[in-house]
Amino acid sequence: MDNGGPSVSPDEARKRAENRARRRFPLRKLALAGVYAALLIGGKEALAALPNIEVVTLLCALGGFAFGSVAFVSVCAFVTVEGAIYGFGSWIVSYYIHWPLVCLTFMLLARVLRTDMRARMILIPTAAAFLLTSLFSVLTALVDVGLLTGFFENFPVRFAIYYMRGVPFYIAQTATNLIVFPLLFPLLAKTLIFLKKRYYL
Repeated sequence: MDNGGPSVSPDEARKRAENRARRRFPLRKLALAGVYAALLIGGKEALAALPNIEVVTLLCALGGFAFGSVAFVSVCAFVTVEGAIYGFGSWIVSYYIHWPLVCLTFMLLARVLRTDMRARMILIPTAAAFLLTSLFSVLTALVDVGLLTGFFENFPVRFAIYYMRGVPFYIAQTATNLIVFPLLFPLLAKTLIFLKKRYYL
């Protein structure tokens, strides 16, 4: 029964729906960035009582792999909130370098890895996480020693002493990621990509 309104072809209706979705997409990106930043903050704070046992590396990696630049914004927001919670000491410099670098690395890996590459989805992300976590220990020692006491007089000796004091914590963090990444990264990455295609795009 004709209701008196103009008739709309199926193609025109589809185009209108696509236009509405396109206009809403920036809001979806903003919402996702906020939710993912909250997930990072919650994951970090949930394990704060356990020295260097963390899920932030995994979450930064998953975000970069599945959500790309949106997760990169979330990671930067996470670091800023951590500074607001704990105070902006020298450690914040390391955080602003390391966590976005983890996200960016896995954004690049997403270009060459597919979720159906089972062996590669285990080996390559785990190797990347191991390397990045190892570099984090060096970065934090460089930044803390250099910014707090200077880079010139007896810097190698002071760096070595500072680094050796943190070795048990570095081992704990690296071991955590060597266990977590092979077990969880392939499955969670595949799940997040499925959810992105189903509900986000």
